Formats: sequence, structure tokens, C-alpha cells
Amino acid sequence: SEILKQKESFGKLRIGRGQKVNVEFISANPTGPLTLGNGRGGFCGDVLASVLNKAGYQAKREYYVNDTGEQVKKLGHSVIGDSEAVYQGQYIEELKKKIKGSDPEKVGSAAAKFILEKMIKPQVSKMKIKFDVWFSEKTLYQKKEVAAVLDVLRKKNLSYESERALWFKSTQFGDDKDRVLIKEDGEKTYLASDIAYLGNKFKRGFKKLIFFWGADHYGYVARILAAAEALGYKKEQINIVVMQLVRLIRDGKEVRMSKRTGTYVTLDELIDEVGLDIARFFFLTKSSDTHLNFDLALAKEQSEKNPVFYIQYAHARICSILAKSKIKNKASADDYKLLAHPSELALIRQLIKLPEIIEDVAQDYQVQRLPQYATDLATSFHRFYCDCQVLSENVHLAQARLSLVFATQVVLKNTLSLMGISAPDKM
Repeated sequence: SEILKQKESFGKLRIGRGQKVNVEFISANPTGPLTLGNGRGGFCGDVLASVLNKAGYQAKREYYVNDTGEQVKKLGHSVIGDSEAVYQGQYIEELKKKIKGSDPEKVGSAAAKFILEKMIKPQVSKMKIKFDVWFSEKTLYQKKEVAAVLDVLRKKNLSYESERALWFKSTQFGDDKDRVLIKEDGEKTYLASDIAYLGNKFKRGFKKLIFFWGADHYGYVARILAAAEALGYKKEQINIVVMQLVRLIRDGKEVRMSKRTGTYVTLDELIDEVGLDIARFFFLTKSSDTHLNFDLALAKEQSEKNPVFYIQYAHARICSILAKSKIKNKASADDYKLLAHPSELALIRQLIKLPEIIEDVAQDYQVQRLPQYATDLATSFHRFYCDCQVLSENVHLAQARLSLVFATQVVLKNTLSLMGISAPDKM
């Protein structure tokens, strides 16, 4: 009864933490439009940041733009169309019309900037993700932060020269082999700027760094943890969530995709086809360490078979019940004692789980708990609605049940809000 009395405050519990957390996701080389893999990390990272803020942390969303180095040169070669071209696709053909030149680095830099501003940022906006920081890798070189961190490693005797290259003694911190910082030709590796970037984050006051990476970056985890420890930070201050692959299923068959060959479905195209709410929900349903099969047929199904439709319909039904109610008096403590039906008690038990769900996700980053919880809550409500007449002749029972319905509305809406999914009043 105490929970039901809280009404609007219910489901808005904040768990005091106060710690500054940096959540980085959709971190990518700006070499093309965002793909389904980017979308999975993007939605999961965005939702985790929302949960962390709800739990009382100070979470900031950050996008790391790899706008310098080897990948940018490869993009330049691809736009020029020479023998070292790597990327293909319609967007490369469009870039060829807009950007001219013969210097791969300059062409690549211009192309990367165009892709970021004209393709990626509009896609991110369409995903309804608002980054607090868009961090340019290039600025680490402009502000001499890469040179500074390399100097720190030298002074700590954590780097050495061999084979005309500069190496990081990452094996001292658990890596399986030492890593190159500066190559034989004098070009700095991505690791050099990544170490500087780690230092930059910690200097900004963050106590915890959370990275969302694609499955192809799994081998990079050990060296980043080693780098953090080499700079004097604890490995426990960094969590790296490695997202497994997304398989798009159309007509029962997997759609084969390759970014380099230009054969893939962009995130834009997927959202246009199934809608943002459904895209978000489906990307959140599986643990990051498992492959995700995105079934287009199920996503476009407008029936209770589609979990998003099923959950949103529960909210719409609640709104309809509350709109039809003519009872204005609030339920009393004695009224709540009338809630004894098994379906009523089952619904109450579901409602009180939300603070625990928030706490658990904030600790282990398993955001798939939220869509599962929303589904379970909708199921409990639909069962309650079938078993218990809300607007009955018994005014006191009706008042108690309306309070239960209202509490369900608040919790369900809060859960959908955490996932970035709308809660429609009508369907």
C-alpha cells in the first residue's frame, strides 16, 4: 500500500551515487554511414547512460571520432579511386563527385568530415541520441597530448626502441605481447592516441569509463587495460562491452552485409522500414555477448506477436481506463487491503521490481533486462485486466484498482522512457 500511495513518485527512485561516468559508444572511423552494428552499440550505450543517471551517477555520453591516421588515408584512396582503394558503395560514388584531389590524406580528411556532418550526425539525431561530447582524435595531436603521454611512458621506463620502432611494455600489465606506439616509418599507431585519450578522459574527472566496441575489437581490450594501468589508473575503472554481430533476417534468410564492399543496410534504412521504437527495442533484447538476429517480419508485425506492440498496447489500454474513470477520490489504506486477487498481487510484485532492475543494470550493464521487464510487466497487467474488473460497482475496490492501474502506467512509462521508446495514449 505504501508503494501505491507514492503514485507519481513511484518508479522514479534515484539511488545515490554521484560518481562521474563516461559512456562511449558508436565510436567509429567516419568511413561511411552507420551500420546495424553501430546501432546495437549506440542504443545499448544510450540506454545504459540513462539507467546510470536514474541510479544517481553522473553519466556523460561521448562519441570518439577517429578522424586521423590510417583509416582516413584508406578513405582518401577510396574516394580518389586509386589502386589502394578500400571502401566501395553508393556513398563513395557520391563523395567522388563532391571531393576532388590527389592527396589521400587531405581527401580522406575532407571526406571524413563530410561523412560525420552530413551522414553520421543526422543518423544519430534520427536515433534520438544526444551526445554530450563529440571528441576528435585529431585534437589529441593538435594539443600535443599524444607527445606528452609518450613522454610519460618513456620517463616511467614503460617504452623502448626495437627494430627502429617505439614499443609499449604492455606485457608488464597482462597483455600477451608488447605493442607498437611509433612505427618504423615514424607514423604513430592508434594505440598511441588511444593512450592519450584515456589520460584525457581521466583528467576530465571521470571515475569510470565504459566503452562499447564491435566484436572485431576484442583483441584490443588487453592493451587498453594495460595502458590505463601504465598511466597510474586501476583496470577496474574501465569496462569494455564488446558487442557481438547483428544478423538481419528478411523472409527467413540472412541478409549478407559488408561495409567495405558497400553491400549493407544502413541504420537509417532500418529505422525507416520498422520505426525507431521497434528498432531500439529489438537491439536491446539480447546480451551484448550473444549474436542478435533482427527479424524484419516480426518487427513489422502489428499484433501481440510483436513485443513492442504488446507493451505499448498495455500503456494505451491503461490510458483508456483512466480516461473513462469518473472516480475522483483517492484510495485509502483500507481500500488497498481489498487488492487480494492473485492477478492483483502478481502485478504489484512486478511493479516493485523496477528499482532492483535499475540497480542491477547500473552494476553489470545488462540492459536487456529492461525490455524483458517491460514485457513481463505488460503481461501481468493484461492478465490483471482480464481477471479483475477495474470500474466495478464497489467504489472502494474500484478506487484501489484504479490506483494500481495508475501505478502501472507510471512504472511502464518510466521503463519505456529509459529505453528511449514512446508510450502512446492510443493505438
